[in-house]
Amino acid sequence: MKKIITSFFGCSFIFIQTVIAQEKPAESAEELAKKLANPIASLISVPFQSNWDVGIGQYNGSKMVLNIQPVVPLTLSPKMNLITRWIVPVVSQFDVTGDKTSQSGLGDAVITGFFSPSKSKITWGVGPAIILPIATNKFLGGKKLAIGPSVVALKQSGPWTVGGLANHVFSIAGDKNRSDISATFLNPFVSYNWKSGAGLTFNAEYTHDWENDIDVLIIQPLASAVTKFGKQTVSFGLGPRFHFAPGGHANYGIRAAVTLVFPK
Repeated sequence: MKKIITSFFGCSFIFIQTVIAQEKPAESAEELAKKLANPIASLISVPFQSNWDVGIGQYNGSKMVLNIQPVVPLTLSPKMNLITRWIVPVVSQFDVTGDKTSQSGLGDAVITGFFSPSKSKITWGVGPAIILPIATNKFLGGKKLAIGPSVVALKQSGPWTVGGLANHVFSIAGDKNRSDISATFLNPFVSYNWKSGAGLTFNAEYTHDWENDIDVLIIQPLASAVTKFGKQTVSFGLGPRFHFAPGGHANYGIRAAVTLVFPK
């Protein structure tokens, strides 16, 4: 599994360098901000998203998750694109599984592929979502291979982007001693971007665990901005995380994100 991940990132790096080596007119900060608001935009990016949550469970635990999320679009034909997105979480948690306990390492990876038409009045995409059991600690993953359908749809009008993403995954293989996975994820979002490249996004992340009948809802407003360091385009984002869930989940949290952007 480590060889697969290493090969993926290696191929992604070569692909990115090939694309950015081609000289094309630069896009404005506003245009890039709008593309970043679109989960299936034809834009190569590498987000580093950090979520810090505190007040978890009876031991008042805390958890830091750094999601490494390379996004690589592939042109399948003049009318169809494939947008691939990996989410590889690096986790550190304290007093979550017990008093004075800690775990750190990789969590399970999520791979999503969206087949999306290159031109459409409403931007949409459909494809598979896959959970790979690569967690390095039994408390950081489910030890189950899961797969299911994923769909995204959005509309962009002027500075506004309104849309949503949904998927449902269920386990098909893995450790027989661990609970099966059957989970639905809903992610509605709305964002507004200014001409300067600054933006404000409100999104919700709702998960229903059908196996254990648990609902988790997180509301996340996020302020963002697009800028440059030398020739490298970068987006920054920061905002609070408000948790609405049964006991055992966090009281509150913070999200900070840095995205490396590679315009075509």
